[in-house]
Amino acid sequence: MLPFTVFPTAIHFLLFSAPLRCVPLRRRPQARTAGFSIPIRSLEGVRITHQPSPWIADYGTLVFMPQKKRIRFDENRWSGYRPEDAVMTPSYMKLRFLKSRSTLEITPAERGGALRVRFDDENNNWFSVLPFRDFCRYEYKPEENTLYAVATNCGDDKAVNFRMYCVVKFSAGQISADENIVGTDDSSSVANNVQGDMTGIHLKVKGNSVDAFISTSYISFEQAKENLRQDTEGKTFDDIKLGAEELWESYLSKVEIEAYDENQMKTFYSCMYRAFLYPHKCYEINERGEKVHYAPSSGKVLPGVRYTDNGFWDTYRTCYPFYSLVAREEYKEMCRAFVNDYLECGWLPRWPSIGERGCMPSTLVDAVLCDAAVKGLMDKETMELALEGMLKHANINSSDDDYGRSGAESYVKHGFVPLEVHKESVNLTLDAAYGDWCIAEIASLLGKEDIAEEYRKRGKNYKNLFDKETGFMRARHEDGSFREGFNPVSWGLDYTEGSAWQNSFAVPHDMEGLSVLYGGREKLLEKIDELFNTPPVYDDGGYGCEIHEMTEMAAADFGQCAISNQPSFHLPYIYSELGDVDKTSYWVEKMCKEVFSFENDGFPGDEDNGSMALWYVFSSIGIYPFCPGKNEFVRTKKLVKSVKILGKEFDSDSFTGNKISYGDII
Repeated sequence: MLPFTVFPTAIHFLLFSAPLRCVPLRRRPQARTAGFSIPIRSLEGVRITHQPSPWIADYGTLVFMPQKKRIRFDENRWSGYRPEDAVMTPSYMKLRFLKSRSTLEITPAERGGALRVRFDDENNNWFSVLPFRDFCRYEYKPEENTLYAVATNCGDDKAVNFRMYCVVKFSAGQISADENIVGTDDSSSVANNVQGDMTGIHLKVKGNSVDAFISTSYISFEQAKENLRQDTEGKTFDDIKLGAEELWESYLSKVEIEAYDENQMKTFYSCMYRAFLYPHKCYEINERGEKVHYAPSSGKVLPGVRYTDNGFWDTYRTCYPFYSLVAREEYKEMCRAFVNDYLECGWLPRWPSIGERGCMPSTLVDAVLCDAAVKGLMDKETMELALEGMLKHANINSSDDDYGRSGAESYVKHGFVPLEVHKESVNLTLDAAYGDWCIAEIASLLGKEDIAEEYRKRGKNYKNLFDKETGFMRARHEDGSFREGFNPVSWGLDYTEGSAWQNSFAVPHDMEGLSVLYGGREKLLEKIDELFNTPPVYDDGGYGCEIHEMTEMAAADFGQCAISNQPSFHLPYIYSELGDVDKTSYWVEKMCKEVFSFENDGFPGDEDNGSMALWYVFSSIGIYPFCPGKNEFVRTKKLVKSVKILGKEFDSDSFTGNKISYGDII
């Protein structure tokens, strides 16, 4: 678990970074992007980060670090620290840099934060602001006691003219006016301004104290200063820290539990913390009180809200149904933001991280928008625009593979995505059928019954891949024949991050229809029994090598249910969906107890933007959103003593039957 210090869903995180040279070689690619590793007792500063995943490059990053005597710009500046002495909470971070004999404290605000450094003595102390990668620009203005910095690093070439503007306002008299050093380790000089690739600035500290307020903006320095005013005017470090503590308390107490033991309590609220980290707000409030945002598709500043850093392939399953219970106003705003992306670039988002990354398949934003619509969390105008965007990507191929549904036109023509058209064609087809059902639900809410009827029929297209002989969903050629040489434990090729076992049951909107293909509910339940009883073996198949999801499935050891990855999240809940709550309860309790904890290795696989954390939260309180887009949750035995949701007592065990309506919870 990364120890981010941050406001819930704020514009950025604050995270301390481990030096790359201290990371074992086999882990360096991930460590350099993730920036933190528990076994490492060294760090190279505190980073402003927006990174949503270790697999996605960070953007808009700067690093702060106190240094002493021999100062460096590159990663060789790293210093030892004692993790056992560090304080790391969502609202406050305190670190002791052993090399510079200094203590750094930092606390977050909406678009910045407050920082203070105390050196042990007054001799040769420096406060460094450093690049993470790429071009940076710095200017220190002594008359304002303010550093202006620009970071341009952006892992997404679709983000036009991207800049992160940073303003650091120091207390008067703490920073020298004429002794500061700029540049790189190869070329440096005494100056107050510099620009270039991988350049930084060392600010000479007059005495032993640094007190500063920090603010960032994607729009301009002027907006960064306005953000600074909004976040810090009339406040001290301790005021900001108290505000962050109170805000986190309000978010974490949206669901209150009485746990059976301390470990369960810690695990639950560690997961609750993860629930509110993403998506990141990507809008700002100007001096007129208007919400505005940098639009990466054009580089312009446009009116309205925007959110980013979210992979819908992961998060639609648990995150947004959770927000529908405890963060309804935020969910409404997020949906409007996703529609704004459609208005600005012509496509609904798929995996936005400042710009569109498109790094996972399908358009599962369909489920996010549908779930909000059926729960009354989207106004008519937003629904109309959402439907327009959904209909576009359901029927038209994008010229850019990062947008829309891959193989959309072939899917419309054949009723499935042929294997010749695109890899992972089974998942693309099943996701498209679910997305079509989501379209039908929104169209029906808008009174467009002709569209609703058409897309309800398209929502049955999953049937076109069912092979009765093997009992699995299989890829088809354009002529309708199945791919030869089927192996149900072979990963990849036609399937996404799994095999036929993990991916053949991804029909959340029509489990009744799926059960008919198997010959009835009992036959489908027997197939799910077989899934859990089949050893977690695998072939690397289309991947050509073992990927970490294979390793994690075998380590978790729940048969072919890879609870370590999102496609398996609903598998233990199929029992409850089909009426067997007890069997769901057995598997869910076993999983929660065996592979989740508050420790550093507390998740069975990639946590992914809160999605896995919220699988645990839902499972603990006794409900699960089996099909986002339906006004219901399936039931399981609650694993805690008692639950309150927004202050209201809730006991899933008091309900009979296998489902609980949304209205009965809120």
